[in-house]
Order: sequence, then structure tokens, then C-alpha cells
Amino acid sequence: MARTALLLAVPAMLCLCSAGGSFQPALVLDMAKVLLDNYCFPENLLGMQEAIQQAITSGEILHITDRKTLASVLSAGVQGALNDPRLTVTFEPSYVPVTTPALSLLSREQLVHLVRSSTKLEVFDNSVGYLRIDRIIGRETAAKLGPFLQDNIWNKLARTKALILDLRYSIGGELSGVPYIISFFSDPGPLTLIESIYDRPSNTTRKLWTMPRIPGKRYGKRKDLIVLTSKRTNGAAEAVAYALKNLNRAIVIGERTSGGSVKVDKIRIDRSGFYITVPVARSSSPVTGQSWEVNGVSPSVSVRPKEAVSKAKALLAAREGIPKAVRSVSTLIKRYYAYKDKVKVLLNHLETTDFFTVISEEDLAAKLNYELQSVCDDPRLIIKTTKAAPLAGEDSEAPDDFNLNTLVDEVFKVQIRPSKTAYLQVDRFLDAATLSKLEDQMVQKVWEPIRDTDNLVIDLRSNSGGPSEGLSIILSYLHDPAPPLYFFTIYDSIQNTTTEYHTSPAIQGPTYGSKRNIYVLVGCQTAAAGEEFAYLMQSLRRGTVIGEITSGNLLHSRSFLAEGTSIVATVPVVNFVDNNGECWLGGGVVPDAIVLADEAEEMANEIIQFHRETHGLVEGAGQILEDHYALPEVAGKVSSDLLAKWQDGSYRSVVDYESLASQLTSDLQEASGDHRLHVFYCDVEPEAMLEYPKIPSSDEAGYIIDALFKLDLLPGNVGYLRVDMMPDVEVLKVIGPQLIQQVWNKLVNTKALVLDMRYNTGGYTSAIPLLCTYLFAPEPLRHLYTVFDRSSSSMTKVMTLPQVVGQRYGSEKDVYVLTSHMTGSAAEVFARTLRDLQRATVVGEPTIGGSLSSGMYQIGSSILYASVPNQVVLSAVSGKLWTVSGVEPDTATQASDALNVAKRIIAAKQLKQDSKRAKSPALTPALSDSCPSLTSDPCPSLTPVSSLTSDPCPSVCCSRRYRTMARALVLLAALLLVGSAVPARAVFPPSLIMDMANILLDNYCSPERLVGMEEAIAAASSNTEILSIDDPQALSAMLTEGVKGTISDSRVAVTYEPNYAPPPAPPALTDLPPEQVAAMLQGTVKVEVMEGGVGYLRIQHIIGEEMAQQIGPLLIQYVWDVILPTSALILDLRFTTTGELSGIPYIVSYFTDAEPLIHIDSVYDRPSDTTTQLMSMPALMGARYGTTKPLILLTSASTKGIAEDVAYSLQSLKRATLVGEHTAGGSVQINKMKVGDTDFYVSVPVAKSTNPITGKTWEVVGVTPDVEVASEDALDVALQIIALRAQIPELLQASGALVAENYAFESVGVEVSAKLAELAASGEYDMINSKEELEVKLSADLQKLSGDKSLTTTSNTPALPPMNPTPEMFIELIKVSFHTDIFENNIGYLRFDMFGDFEQVKAIAQVVVEHVWNKVVDTDAMIVDLRNNVGGPTTSIAGFCSYFFDADKEIVLDKLYDRPTGTTQVMVTLPELTGKRYGTQKSLLILTSGATAGAAEEFVFIMKRLGRAMIIGETTAGGSHPPVTFRVGESSLFLSIPIIHSDTSQGPAWEGAGIAPHIPVPADAALDTAKGILNKHFAGQKK
Repeated sequence: MARTALLLAVPAMLCLCSAGGSFQPALVLDMAKVLLDNYCFPENLLGMQEAIQQAITSGEILHITDRKTLASVLSAGVQGALNDPRLTVTFEPSYVPVTTPALSLLSREQLVHLVRSSTKLEVFDNSVGYLRIDRIIGRETAAKLGPFLQDNIWNKLARTKALILDLRYSIGGELSGVPYIISFFSDPGPLTLIESIYDRPSNTTRKLWTMPRIPGKRYGKRKDLIVLTSKRTNGAAEAVAYALKNLNRAIVIGERTSGGSVKVDKIRIDRSGFYITVPVARSSSPVTGQSWEVNGVSPSVSVRPKEAVSKAKALLAAREGIPKAVRSVSTLIKRYYAYKDKVKVLLNHLETTDFFTVISEEDLAAKLNYELQSVCDDPRLIIKTTKAAPLAGEDSEAPDDFNLNTLVDEVFKVQIRPSKTAYLQVDRFLDAATLSKLEDQMVQKVWEPIRDTDNLVIDLRSNSGGPSEGLSIILSYLHDPAPPLYFFTIYDSIQNTTTEYHTSPAIQGPTYGSKRNIYVLVGCQTAAAGEEFAYLMQSLRRGTVIGEITSGNLLHSRSFLAEGTSIVATVPVVNFVDNNGECWLGGGVVPDAIVLADEAEEMANEIIQFHRETHGLVEGAGQILEDHYALPEVAGKVSSDLLAKWQDGSYRSVVDYESLASQLTSDLQEASGDHRLHVFYCDVEPEAMLEYPKIPSSDEAGYIIDALFKLDLLPGNVGYLRVDMMPDVEVLKVIGPQLIQQVWNKLVNTKALVLDMRYNTGGYTSAIPLLCTYLFAPEPLRHLYTVFDRSSSSMTKVMTLPQVVGQRYGSEKDVYVLTSHMTGSAAEVFARTLRDLQRATVVGEPTIGGSLSSGMYQIGSSILYASVPNQVVLSAVSGKLWTVSGVEPDTATQASDALNVAKRIIAAKQLKQDSKRAKSPALTPALSDSCPSLTSDPCPSLTPVSSLTSDPCPSVCCSRRYRTMARALVLLAALLLVGSAVPARAVFPPSLIMDMANILLDNYCSPERLVGMEEAIAAASSNTEILSIDDPQALSAMLTEGVKGTISDSRVAVTYEPNYAPPPAPPALTDLPPEQVAAMLQGTVKVEVMEGGVGYLRIQHIIGEEMAQQIGPLLIQYVWDVILPTSALILDLRFTTTGELSGIPYIVSYFTDAEPLIHIDSVYDRPSDTTTQLMSMPALMGARYGTTKPLILLTSASTKGIAEDVAYSLQSLKRATLVGEHTAGGSVQINKMKVGDTDFYVSVPVAKSTNPITGKTWEVVGVTPDVEVASEDALDVALQIIALRAQIPELLQASGALVAENYAFESVGVEVSAKLAELAASGEYDMINSKEELEVKLSADLQKLSGDKSLTTTSNTPALPPMNPTPEMFIELIKVSFHTDIFENNIGYLRFDMFGDFEQVKAIAQVVVEHVWNKVVDTDAMIVDLRNNVGGPTTSIAGFCSYFFDADKEIVLDKLYDRPTGTTQVMVTLPELTGKRYGTQKSLLILTSGATAGAAEEFVFIMKRLGRAMIIGETTAGGSHPPVTFRVGESSLFLSIPIIHSDTSQGPAWEGAGIAPHIPVPADAALDTAKGILNKHFAGQKK
């Protein structure tokens, strides 16, 4: 009915202006019946027919006189209601259905013709197959054409190494043919479910499976497969692409497909002239659970369709190198990786890794890095791509004897500070040999001066490292001479050596020993051996490290370039193993006290003062334990352990009271095994806990009962009581009568009882005897447990009570206690007591392990306090102490599932008892009700057709000899074909064709296309029919077409020109006077400096390098000196049609750096059979323009030849932006050559260009500009681009500042701002061409850096003027906006798709309550559907939440942190609402989807966190609180920034991550799941 309300509301609103006449209301009902019988989503139509009938009766559907208008209105209504654009209503009284002839009626010859015309098969270079299919044939057609398909398609393709399946033009076909294609690219077994198709008219589901047998050889799953798509790809072809993509069998390249349908029928509505187009079948993928229908198939790589084939070839070429690259990386790991025990595992993992999704070298590096890290967990092993070769490490030179004399003073700087503190600065470490030579000097200048100090500060903040082996000598001076101490081990995989380092027995001077304190200062520049020293000081517990996290720049790895790639493997070749046997993986040393490097020395002085009192505090903590801990024998041992830890240096890492409290807590718990021992620090003396609870008044008793006790009656007469806190016995006495009446009397007569303690964190133990008494018989009294109190040294036996108020539950009926990791203190005692006495079965998780009573004691006069348990419990059964590890459940399960497990145990036990009473084995009905089995059909419902014949296929002519012959014969056929209709009399000499062929063979720039042509033409030279054409112009035209058609090159032309004379060579400029050269330059070159310092240079002819050198001074004077000072340059090539090849490097070099030299272009010259590599020039006349200033090239359709090469080269180098039109597509050089002694000429391209970056050419195809505009508009557009780029740095800086200052999560905002600045500095934004492009990139970068899709650019859309609707309009709007329904068992349903602003909602609250809320408020349970709720303002959240809580208690819903103001707003329930509350007692289920966002997520977050609702559906979108729009500076750029985030103190943020449901199901199934849960719940209540 919810959907129907919208369906009716839309036509009603559209029809407000209609008047006069009407159609029969039955039309709408008939349309509804058509939909109910045929629409493929029948679940969306529940209750529609009844709702329409009711609407007709009430007059909601207004009358319309025009039939076509009515059809449009009905179309809009049904499309909007069902969100399906395929549903269309039309009025066509003369419509005649068009029946497509069935393919089964066609003959075999006709089918063969159909297949030939709709497929194209080709084999490209490198054995890459190409198959274009324009129509997917069905199984019947495939059965008829089995041998033909096998011989002509499949067997030919099976031999290729990779395949391109082209579906760009496939717009029709049959779904029954999909399994054939998928099976061809799959292995025989196991069978794979491809797709499920539900047909509504027959109400059946057909499953498409891969086929166990297919005719011919399979292509299999191992070889690469590329599927090409376009926006025209439709129907069955989409099913093929979608299946292959999601089965990870193919990479899809092209455009998103059209989003067709499985089957759409046009159905007449009763006997009227109205028709409705209805999708009658739907598909779903078993992999994604979704479909390609409507939305289409998104490509893995998006390109324009015309570029798809070339992109596919390039991708396959790149993928061809994957095995070699993987082998190369594997070899490097095997040879060099220092973790030898991990090498085999890594190599085996790489062998089994699927690299199918890799589409580039960068992808491959990322995949390799991810896979290796997932196995080895070694951050030092890194795979990435790089443009530069890895740098080799340099070996440091050993100092000579002369330098030894000054080396100690340079490396070691010693000072003696006040308070007997020594300061030692070490800027680098020396190797062991050098240290041995310097030992006498070091004793004199270092160790003797510091021998009498109490503290030593070692400053490594500027230490850049050095050899590791020298560390052991320094460390030996910092420890006692005896006993010998092991320091570390170094394993070198290259040398295959393992070296252990210990204290040196030959120390010459005094050692500092191990008792005095050492403080190591580090900074971000501390590297290599400096880091190792700091790390060992922590590992050996010898010193306190202070400062910044070190650089992480260990010399343990080397970088190697994988052969034939730009992939660099950084492999750890050294393992540094510390004294604990742990291999240090680097990543920087984290100091014990983290401060700025400049503040480290000051912090060291503070820590020195703090360490003077540490021993006393450690000793004091042990003494408190000996005086008060409940187990005296344990306390003495723990106290001794604490002092031993202090002695061995374990407390050197503590730097303040907070870290000392943490260390003491850890040591106390470790030594005692009691996690209840805790030390904390507090600046003010903590308040003592109340000795006695507050006794409630009679008015407060009801509130306490509602807050602490929640009951339910489960199916099978099972009682359920949830207790969230153990109240004091005195409180229980006051609330007892009410508690018995409201709670206990409803449970006491049940067959079994479930006591839910999962949310009970403790309370008072005094209530335990009373509560337990109700679960035992009056006699005898039961001993529950015994309590020993250390403070009074007394033992107390706790017993059941002889009398209680109300009826006992007794000791015969089963009791189940539910626990969780939150269950603590008194609740644990209650659960353990019932478990020990075998009175209850405990189900759930182990409890927290709390204590009955703990005392709080100050440690000395410090701000440290110790919480010490002073009571222990002894078991009434064994007399032994209860463990402190919590209660172990009898049946362990997750807390969230504990109730369900308990219910299953109860049901099974009752079933068994019922069975015994009946003495009958007839259990089938009960079992089928409680645990229905799942049926499965192992066989596909789509029966495979009979096997096609498998006759052997003749071999394919794939050798070079046969391909060459084929080309020659095609050319020969083209030449001879034109002569078949002319007389057999030669007019021109027989040598004409041979001479023409020789010209091509000797001069054509792509000779590989002509191999074999000479022999074939010579063999046919006796055939002179073609030469009998007496019209030379006609003959030349025919010869031109023949050659063009054969070699596919439009530049080759044969002409007949008896009067042709070669053009004269232009005069050399060097022969002209300078004034005339200057005038010519000014005539062909235009130079101008435009507004804003933008240079403009127009060139009509590109001169060569030689000429440029000769007239260089004039060029510099008249052109370059004018251009060089400009801030940006526009190079206009729109009118450039000529030029010289040698001029290309000359021009390009002015816009590149001098080093390194750049490979610009490769030009192959056929007459000389040489290839010239055009490189940038190391030296130029005049200064370079450089690489940083913007460069714009203008092009037009007239830009041709060398100018195209310049444009293409600068574009490929990403040095210039091209603006204008697609260029002409000329050539490097075309020569016009005379054919023999005739007047025929052949124009032949004799050279060809290949760009080294793209591997392609601009010839023939032209150059596509980056910004395509009309030629005459190009200059204006270029100026706009330059102006925009000048603003971008400032815009990015301002954007970063806005994010840093306003983004809801401060640390993320600051990090995003910094990384955005890095992107700007790296040139990421240098090639932006428009504001739109800037907005898109900035949005993408902000979202990527922050992980928040709500942080984006936006437009400053002005607010709409306020509406002043009438009350009637309000009512109609509310009907459209809210959808309500009442389902079976009085289950309410409420859907709304956006939250409103509080002030607006407040104004119409009464209307909403009257027309929406009152319809569902009196239901027994409610489903709130937010699957399509996209958010809105959050100001009304508190009010909406309040309806689901009681009025007598204020609930904290959320704490909202506002970043700009730095304030936190506490959101609480409202005390007063319009209308009735739903309250807390009735069930609430919320439906979510991936579209649920913003304010809707805030509502879900609150209700889930407070445990008020069960969430069903999909993880939400991960949006944010409504973002705020900020203007970037004074520009027209705006940012949408979330400035508020929810409370994160109890868990991670939902913003950016979404909220996971309790019950994850597809969004489409959420409503049915929710109804099923509630119906089952209510059905159980009625039993």
C-alpha cells in the first residue's frame, strides 16, 4: 500500500487541472491486474489492486478526457511508484503487434548467412584473437549449426594466446545462448551458476549453468579475455559481459552498456486501446545478487568505443609481460630476501596468485606488493613502480691515520651538566676497526670524564648512522663487564653470514655500568645505525628514548629493477635480530616520550627528576598489595616481582605518572594473574563509593522496575527476564510487591526461564541470596558460596533464605542464564552460583571477571591510586577459590546469538520430553516446523542442447608465408577484377603494373604490408586485361582504389599527369640580405605579448635545425627574446602546413630541460632503410622556456605534417595542452614518383613516425586536441585556460585551509590539507583545462585523501523561495512523502525518504501526526523503512528518536562535535512531543540499504547504539551530517565540507564508513525478512 499511495498520488497531482468527461475506472484496475499478473517484481505490488479500488471509490483519481494525456499520467505514476523507467502506458488504438520470425523456421543456409553477417573473426599479431558478435544466437540455432560454428569460429579461436570479444554492436540475441559462450571460456567442472531468470507470467525461475560438454575445444580459464562494450550493447550481450566480468573471467573495456531487459512485453489493457509495456522477466547474478538490467554493465576500463580495440591490444601486450615480471620478482626474493624461512611460502603464494584483474604495470606492482605483504607481514619488502633506476648504496671510506687524530673530537662531544648529569653527542657511528684504533682516545675523552655522573644523556638527534658492527663496542661501555651479555645478531643474505654481537671482554676504560640511567635523544633525522642503537637501548631495557620518531631509514634493504619493467623490488637483505630473538622490521623507533626534537633535552631533565621517585612508588605499590590484597600469599610474591622488574630496567620506559600507572597495572596483573588489580592517576583525590544505596520512594519504584527488568513470554511457554543491574536487597524490599505483581507473577508459571545477564555489569551482591532463593525449594536451605574479607579476616557463608514474598519458581524447572563479556561483578557471582550448584545452564560468552569488593588506596603522597580486591569467593561445592577469569559458559556462543541458542536448547529438550511421553517416533512435523530443510537442485534448469559434432578442423593458415601470399593475392584480385569488363587489348605497356609495384616495394614506409606482392604480380603479368582501359584517368583511379584497398592507406595515389613538373626549390635564406630575412620572418611568424604577460607565437612554417642555426641571431632578436620573459605561451599551429623534420627537436627542446635527454620521436625512412631517433638537444641558442610555465598549442583541421608531429610529441610528453580542432592527419614525407617511362605517377609515403611514449603515430589519423573547440575560438579558450591555471595554486591553498579549519575530524582535515598541498606541488594540477575539470579532480582527491564521499566540490545553488502551501496542499504533500501500512499481526510500516528541518516539521507536526503517525502508533511492532532515505537536516532527529523512548527519562542520544566552533552539543530526547509516543516496550525494526545516508544514518546509529532497534538490510552509505558549503576565496569554486561528527568515544565513526546491520540481507529482501521475524515472534506468542 505504501507504493500504491505514491502511485495514486502522482496522477492525482498531475490531474488537478483536468476537467470534463471521464473514462471507466475499470481501466486503472485492469492495468493493475496486468501488472500483478506480469510484472517481474510482484513483491512491489502487494495490496495495489485493493488500494486502487479504494481510491476510485473515494474519488482520489480525478477524471481526464484526453486518452493520450491519461496514458502519460499513468506512465509517470507507475514509473515513479515502482522506480522502473521501463513501465510505459500508451494509447494506440491502431496498434498491430509485430512478430519477429523465429530463427527455428529458417533453413540452415539462412542461419549460416545470419551468423556470417553478425560475426567477424580475425587473428591479430602475437596470436591475439578477435571475435565480433553482433547477435547472440540461441541453443536451437547453435544445435543446427554445430559443425559450422566449431570449424569456422571456436576451433580457430582456441589456438590463440588471448582473445578480444567485441560486443560493442551486439544489440540483440537470445539468453539461451549465454551458457554456450560462458562455457567456452570456462573449465568443464565444477559447473558454475551464471544467472537466474525469473519469469512472472509462468511464475518460474530458470537457472543458467555452464555446460559440462561443448562441441570443440574450450578456450578455458587461463588465457586472457577482453570484452568490448559500448552504450549500444544490449540484452543477451549484456548478460555475457556481466557474467564474465563478475566471474573474474574477463576484463571489460569500453562504455557502460545500455541497461536493457531480459524480456519486455507490450500488453493490451483489457479491450481498450491502451497498452502497457511491462518487463515480465528479471535476472539476478549469483555472484553480486544484482542484475545488469536498467543499470547496464560498467566497464573495468572506460574508453571511447572507437579506441576500445587499440586499448585492448595495449592491455594484452602489457599483460603478456606479467609472467616474466612475476618470475623476475620471485628470483629476486629467492636470491636476496633475508627471511629465508619465508621464501618458499612467498614463492608458492606468487605461483598460485591470480593476476587476472591487473590492467597496468602499476596494478601489477600494487598486486604483488599486497600479496607479498599478506603473507610475510614485512613492511620492508616493497614492490612499486618507478621511472628512475634504483640507486645503489655507496660504501663509506675508512678514515686514514691522519684523520684518526681528530675523529674522536668530531664524532663524540662530551659535556658535564649540573646535578651530576653527563651529555654525550654522537653524530655518527664508526666501524669496529676504527673504534678499536680510537679506544685509548675515547677512554680519555669520553668514558673517564663521565665516570662519576649519575645520569647520561646521549644525543643522537643529528646521527645519520654508520656501520652496525660498531654498536657492540659502545654498548659494552654502557653495561657491566660481567656477566657477558648478548646484544644482537646480523644475518646478511648476500654474504650468507650470521654474526652475533656480545659485550666485549677487552674493554680498556671504565664502563658506565647497567645501574645508572641513560637517556637517548632522537629526532626524525636519526637514521640507520643511530636507530638501531636507540632500538637496542629500549630492547635491552638500558635507557629511556626521548624525542621524535626516527626516520625509519635502515640500511637493511636493497632495490632491484625487475627485468624488462619499471617495477622495483625493495628486498631486505639484512636481518637485525635483537636480544629477545625478535627481528626488527624497521619503520622508525617510537620514543618512550614523544616530543619535538628541539624539546627533547628539556624533557630529558624532567624525566630525570621523575625517575628519582620511581623506585619509591614501585615499592609503595607492592606494600599496598601486601597490606590489603585478598590473597596474602600472592601479594608477597607480586611485591617482590615488582622490585625485580625495577632492578632489571623495566621501569626505564616510564616517563610520567600516566605511563607509570599503566606499567604498574600491567605488571600487577601479570604477576598475580588477577586483571582486577588496577593503578590509575588522578590530580584530585577520587570520591569514595557510597556505602549504602539510596532507598527509592514508592513513586520511584515503578521507574526502577521498568529500567532494570524487561520480560517477555517466548514460544512454548518459556519465560524471559532481562536484568540490567543487581539492586541492593534493601531496594528490592521496597519495590518487591510491585516487582512480584508486574514481573514475577507473569513468569513463575512458565515451563522454563531465561535470565538475561548479558547487559548486567554488576551492582550489589546483597540481592544475590534473595534472587537465588526463588530458584530453589524452601528446604533444605542451600549453601550458595562463601566470602572471605581480607580487611576483617572473616569468612561468611551465604545461604538461601527460608522465606520470600510471592511464589517460588522451584528447583525442578529449567533455568538458563545468558552472559556476555560485559557481564560483571555481582551478575557474575549470580551466574557462577547457579552454574556451580547445577541449577542453571549458562549460555553465551565468558564474563568479564570482576570482583565483589575493591578498596582504593593512595600510593605514598603521589597522585597514583591502586584499586585492590579485598574479598574472594569460595565455591560452596568444592570449597576452592573461584577464579578471577570470569564465568565460562556451559554452551559458548556469541552474545548476540545467546538467546537464539537458548531457545533451540529448550525446544530440543521439550521435543525430546514430548517424544518420550507420546512414546512415538513421529517427530517429522515438529522437526520440519523448527528447522525446515533447504532444498537444492544440483542440476541446471536450463537443459543443455545435444553435443555439436566434433570433426577435426582443417588447419588455419597462420604462418607468415600463407599470410603474405594472402595479401598478395588480394592485391592481385583487386587489380584483375577491374579488367573483367573491358576488351582484352593492352593500351599501356605491360610493365606499368610491375614498375608501380617496384616503386611501392622500394619506397613505401610500411614494407611489411607488401611482402610477397612482387612475386604474385610477376606471376600474373601476362594478364593484360586491366591495361586495355584506354582512359588513363580511369585507369589511374582504378589502380589507386586497388592499392588503397589492399594496404589500407589512403595516402597512396596513382595519377596520370602528362604535364607534371616538380616544384622549384625555395631560395636559401642564407643567400638573402639580413633585412629581407627579417622581413620574411615577420611575415611568417607573428609574436605578441598579450594582457597578463601571456606570450603568443604563430608559426606558418617549421624551419629545420640547419636553417635555424644560420639565422639564429635573427630568431633570438625578433622572436625568442620577446617570448622568453612571458609567464605562459600560446603556440599557434593552426595555419602551419609545412616544415622540416629536423626542426622538431629544435622546437621541443626549448620546452624541456637540458638533462636528461628525451627521446621525442622515431622516424623510419624506407628508401634508405634507416630509423632516426629524434632526441632533445643538450645545447640551444638562447635560454630555454623550461618545463614549468604553461604551454598551449592551437590546432586546426589545416594543421598538417611536421606541425602535427610537434603537437603530438609535446602532448605525449604532457608538456603542452592542445586546444582547437582535430588535425589533418598528414605524413612525415610523401614523394611523388614517376612510373617508368609513362606519365603515371605514384604518391608514396616514404617515411613514418612512431612516438616512443604511445607507440602510435599521428599520421593519417591526425592529433586529437585535449580541448576540442572550433578553430576560430581556440585562442580565447587558451587564454581562459591560462587564466584558470594561474588561479589554481591559490585555490588549492585556500581549499586546503578550509578543510583543515572546518572538517569534522580535525586530524584528518589537517592531513588532507597537507597532502593536497603536496599534490599541487608535484604538478598534479598543472594540466587542468577548465573549472569543471578542476572541480572533478579536486573532488576526487579530497574524497580519496579523506575517505569521505561527502567532502567534495559543489555548486552554490541559491535557496528556493519559501513555500506557503495551503493546509490542503500540506496534506497532499504528506501523503506523497510518507508511506504507511498495517501488515499481518498488527505490524506497522512507515517509510519516508528524507528528513525535514526541525522548524519546518514543527510547524506541521500536528498534520503529520494526524495523517501519518496515528495510523501506525497503536501497532504491536513497527518497521521503519529507510532504504531509500538519502538524509536531509539532522535537526529533527532528536524529536523522531524521542517517539521510541518513554517520557519519564531523558536519554542521551548522541554527542555532536562541531569543528568550526570547537563545541560539543549533547542530543537528548525531548520531554514533550506532538501525539503519542511509541515507547520502549514494542519491537522496532529499521530497514537500511547502501543508499541510506546522512541524517538517516544518524538515526540508525543512535537506535543501534542504544539497543532500541534491530537493523536489517545493507551497510549504509557512509555519508555525513549535513555538510556546509564554503566559498573558496573570492572564486566561483565552492566546497561541501562536513563540519560535525557523532560521538566516537564508544566506537568508530559511522561517517565515511556506514553502519553495519544486525541482520545483513540484500535491500530488496529486507522488508520480507523483517516481516518474517515479527510474524514468527507473534506466532510464538499466540501458542
